[in-house]
Amino acid sequence: MSRKLLVPLGITAMMLSTPLFAGPREDLLARYATAARADTPTFSGFSAARGEILHTRNFSGGKPDSPACTTCHGDNPRGAGRTLTGRPIDAVAVSVTPKRYTDPAKVEKWFKRNCSEVLGRACTAQEKGDWLTFMTAQ
Repeated sequence: MSRKLLVPLGITAMMLSTPLFAGPREDLLARYATAARADTPTFSGFSAARGEILHTRNFSGGKPDSPACTTCHGDNPRGAGRTLTGRPIDAVAVSVTPKRYTDPAKVEKWFKRNCSEVLGRACTAQEKGDWLTFMTAQ
């Protein structure tokens, strides 16, 4: 094969192997996946089903007045929520609030606060990835 043909083929191959539409959420999920693999070598990917269970399950380790994510965010991720003090919370579903989860610092801030209040501990990277996968599918 001529050199003139190899260079464009190589460039095309590199472009196809790189996600063209990666964005902040995808980058965040990639970071969580790397951390989840480090924590659990058998990690095989995130699950929207596990994310939904995490979102709806009642926990006993956190604050008694917020045993589940649904306490404030409601049963329907596409609907608005309300804090315990009555302040409105935008829907957590990406389909309703498309700019959600695009600022990694904000995402981490809210995971830190909410996981502590609901679970009574920090969320694992897999839990964060599962929950975020569920919300991006909503």
